[in-house]
Amino acid sequence: MNVDVDALRKHIGTKFVEQDVATQAPLRGLAVTFDRQDQIPGPGDSIQPGWHLVYFMPLSPKATLGDDGLPTSGGVLPPMPFPRRMYAGTELIFHDPIRVGDALKRETEFTDVSLRSGGTGALIFATQTRRIFTPRGLAIVEQSHTVFREEVKSGEKSVTPKRNMPPADTPWRRTITTDPVSLFRYSALTFNPHRIHYDRDYAMRVEGYPGLVVHGPYSQQCLIDLARDHSPGKTLRSFTQRARAPLFDTAPFSIVGRAVDDGKGAELWALTPEGTVAMEVAIRYA
Repeated sequence: MNVDVDALRKHIGTKFVEQDVATQAPLRGLAVTFDRQDQIPGPGDSIQPGWHLVYFMPLSPKATLGDDGLPTSGGVLPPMPFPRRMYAGTELIFHDPIRVGDALKRETEFTDVSLRSGGTGALIFATQTRRIFTPRGLAIVEQSHTVFREEVKSGEKSVTPKRNMPPADTPWRRTITTDPVSLFRYSALTFNPHRIHYDRDYAMRVEGYPGLVVHGPYSQQCLIDLARDHSPGKTLRSFTQRARAPLFDTAPFSIVGRAVDDGKGAELWALTPEGTVAMEVAIRYA
């Protein structure tokens, strides 16, 4: 299929603004979903890094949803010629904490698009930049990367890219066991309607995956928590995650990491059950 990238690039700069309030209830849901023993922030308290994703839910009417459950219109992205969507990575910069009770404003802008060729065929990479403000000013800047892929032909399996092994010296280690309940809970908390995360029949029969797909932001939160548990008292300044291969609920996966630059930063990886890199992360502390 010929893709007119220039036509897509004409939409760069499209933006919209949303309002929300940093409430406490969804934070309780995140704590139990990830089995965290953290004290739940109360009014005026800072929320944990990464927990901002429970705000600004994408409340798209049912009539606007595509076969995969995701909205086909209403956002900043133009219609894409490829139907399959996957998380490709994110960059987060934390300027100031969000506090429970804050009135929130989020600006979302379509900032980049490119056509690439990979082992799975032609790929369209699109970037949305989100800026979240509290009454005190800019809190978080988030660059979210999405990859659009051609549909899987009937009866074929989705090709999973093979990636590199992580370094051997990673003293931080944890095993993550997902299941349909935890993935459904996370989908519900973030109001993510993408069927690959909770509809096993769709994920396997239509998109050719071996099971339910673990959300990119789900593994993102696991990695943030691993770094936070091994760096008590440090303030997260930036977090960059790149997706290298998908993770599924068919087997537990590992997350590993290590401190770098005399504790000024950290490197982390989420690993497939075979031990290859699925996600790679770089962290900097304030």
